[in-house]
Amino acid sequence: MTDSQASYQLPPIGPNPSSSAAGTNPGSFARIPRFSPGPEGAWTFASPDTPGMPAPSSKTAWDFMPEDWQLKPGFEQNYHCAEAWQAPADFEPVTQLESARLGIITPEMQRVAEREPHLTAEQIRDEVASGRMVIPANKVHLSHQLDPMCIGRASLTKVNANMGASPVSSGTSEEVEKLRWAIRWGADTVMDLSTGGNLDECREAIIQNSTAPIGTVPIYSMIIGRKLSDLTHEVILDSLEHQAQQGVDYFTVHAGVMRAHLDYVKDRLIGIVSRGGSLLAKWMLDHQQENPMYVLWEQICQIMRRFDVTFSIGDGLRPGGLSDATDRAQLAELCTLGELTERAWRQGVQVMVEGPGHVPFDQIEYNMKLQRHLCHGAPFYVLGPLVTDIFPGYDHITSCIGATSAAYHGASMLCYVTPKEHLGLPKKDDVKQGCIAYKIAAHAADVALGIPGTRDRDDELTRARAALNWEKHFELSFDPDTARAYHDEDLDVDTDFCAMCGHDWCSVRISREIVEFTSGKDSRFAWEKAKKSAALTPEQQAILQQRGVLSPEEIHKLASKTVKKMTSDDAGKASCHSDYVDSETARGLQTDLVELDVE
Repeated sequence: MTDSQASYQLPPIGPNPSSSAAGTNPGSFARIPRFSPGPEGAWTFASPDTPGMPAPSSKTAWDFMPEDWQLKPGFEQNYHCAEAWQAPADFEPVTQLESARLGIITPEMQRVAEREPHLTAEQIRDEVASGRMVIPANKVHLSHQLDPMCIGRASLTKVNANMGASPVSSGTSEEVEKLRWAIRWGADTVMDLSTGGNLDECREAIIQNSTAPIGTVPIYSMIIGRKLSDLTHEVILDSLEHQAQQGVDYFTVHAGVMRAHLDYVKDRLIGIVSRGGSLLAKWMLDHQQENPMYVLWEQICQIMRRFDVTFSIGDGLRPGGLSDATDRAQLAELCTLGELTERAWRQGVQVMVEGPGHVPFDQIEYNMKLQRHLCHGAPFYVLGPLVTDIFPGYDHITSCIGATSAAYHGASMLCYVTPKEHLGLPKKDDVKQGCIAYKIAAHAADVALGIPGTRDRDDELTRARAALNWEKHFELSFDPDTARAYHDEDLDVDTDFCAMCGHDWCSVRISREIVEFTSGKDSRFAWEKAKKSAALTPEQQAILQQRGVLSPEEIHKLASKTVKKMTSDDAGKASCHSDYVDSETARGLQTDLVELDVE
């Protein structure tokens, strides 16, 4: 069919996620972004709404100002700005939210603008003021090594890694090592969920050593050394203040689980799977009183404001299986989380909201957009969601499928899931696998949303791949060690074709040789010589050993090869280069290359 015979109607095209509009892709099919301090800013980077989805809220944090702030006359229709409001005469801003409300660009906002080059510092300030973005930066942690970052739908999608010592496994030194490992593999924030060992020591060490924001679930430490029934209002407030003083950047507080909600979970297949949610449910039933976190909310806000600790309002009734997803308990709690968001904003405290959980793929968009409506665009921080329950050991994959959809439809941060989810405490490699799975999900969503510049590295790697420039290919990959090890497992020479296809069938090589094509001809990626690559590093050797495909002798051979010399002609090209071999030789090249004589 010719172009004249075909008629295609493309949806409205959003921004191209490539800075240079490289390639033939017209851009993102996501909504065209709108930047506004008011409700219109809900369309910063957003997916098109499937018919029937809840609309964005008509309110922002500007609608929930402290009672002693006054709206100036004449601004009744335009109150989403600092000029519209008069703070009390003696007011001094403490939190990022309060500074943004006064029109102040803090050093932390400036740093975030450096890390998010598609946003200006003014846009970041406005997003923080609207409540659609948070900068989790406890003032104590800022005195250590914290590098400020942001979470919000106008920014890149972020990834959180969970870790922490348990009563049966791990300890402080191992958790600090896992912290460094998680940050190396892309974690933007880290939650210390320790329930065993010396919790205070572990938390202190993690905060001291972390450049990323640290979150906790404070109720865990509140019940160490005491019965749950002995949990009092005083213990709750003292524990929160202590952790804030240590430098924790955000608290998960399960204040949305209400006594009235507990009847809704009786028929669930798996009840309450949130540790904090289950503890508070039992406390309420034992005491026949309302959730103490809900009752103490304003006092908790006052503690958090003093240190600028951000709320991550917990989803204590999140579903733990597909059968319980999007049920009355989960949605009733989400309504309460919207109320708590409003109350925290009135206290000047930054807020993000936590979400599910285990959710069938078809229900993910609804969950994201209902939260956007009920919580007025406060950043949504979701676990997974897992889209199936029958793959223990692979839940980092089942959940990153849901995480991609969640981020595309509105989630601002994704809590990683590792292969050990539901099975045990993650070890070092589990942390790596979880982080990488979720970096894939976050990056895929950012490209789909059309966030400027997000596809640049993908395009550069495509150019390197088209040129069959293996070193540049590996350099641009997220995990160069694994990419190089997998390549050398089959073909330890960097040739102008790949080991998957071989010389005769290499479509990339053939495309590059077609004169009319630009493919593979970018001068920045040109290379002329095939060469035996460097010996595998210990890390790369370990990757191949874990795969169990090659024998120890074969791995040793890859680990001891050199790049000193290969047979070449006067032009300097190696004899294995496809321009210099006949078809018969080329067909056997993949097996013969590893036998090349090297010194």
